[in-house]
Amino acid sequence: MVKEEIDSLAPGRDFSRRGFVQTAVGSGFAAAVLPVGAQAVSTDTQGLEAGPVSIAVGDFAMPAYRAQPAGKKNLPVILVASEIFGVHEHIADVCRRLAKQGYLAIAPELFARQGNAGAYTDIPKLISEVVSKAPDAQVNADLDATVAWAARQGGDTRKLAITGFCWGGRTTWSYAAHNPQLSAAVAWYGPVARSYFAGDATVIDRAARIQAPVLGLYGAADTGIPVDTLSQLEAALKAAGNTKCEFVVYPDTPHAFYADYRPSYRKAAADDAWARALAWFRRHGVA
Repeated sequence: MVKEEIDSLAPGRDFSRRGFVQTAVGSGFAAAVLPVGAQAVSTDTQGLEAGPVSIAVGDFAMPAYRAQPAGKKNLPVILVASEIFGVHEHIADVCRRLAKQGYLAIAPELFARQGNAGAYTDIPKLISEVVSKAPDAQVNADLDATVAWAARQGGDTRKLAITGFCWGGRTTWSYAAHNPQLSAAVAWYGPVARSYFAGDATVIDRAARIQAPVLGLYGAADTGIPVDTLSQLEAALKAAGNTKCEFVVYPDTPHAFYADYRPSYRKAAADDAWARALAWFRRHGVA
């Protein structure tokens, strides 16, 4: 069980208020997060090419949600790694937000082989039956395939970044350790001292392999990610010679503070962190 995901959800669920279960990648909110808060942000598709796509990974067709400025080529590419809930409406909206900034943003459904993460209402069951069955090796290979797909669509993968939330935040760190060609990364409240798939190394254990500049965005009141684990990772990165990573820890701020559709949302921290993320990408040539 991942305590921070459970803590950041409201008790009880109302399937009639604002939320609806996803039926296609990027469509609707995951069942486990309903009801959706009234403050949920919705970004339009005006000026964008946006919607579900399919990415070939060998013989497997992996669903994904893509958004980019319409009619543009040679766009910098940002991979978006979802929370444990898969690529539902919030993650699709993050892609649209990035596309409005001039990026080809794409969120692959990294749990597609394991099951439909968006259909689960029970979080412990979702974690045991889906999330914990997705090893880093599979996830990283799927992200590699996503990068190759983006290049074929006219994306400039010489300007490549990744960002992700919770499970996707850890995936962001993991992919930074996997892909030395990554230009930059922004990890939102991703655990660094534990893994989800049994046998996978922690982010701290892989620190020496991380070459890219990674910005870590965390809440000091996150009950599942102790601040001292971030200090351990920072020390491990510096010991390995990587002085390009930075951490921002927001005081009195819980897990999932950027998730505007959930009770954990903290607007001031979310707005500040989003501005820092965009600046981080620009600073490291992903623009």
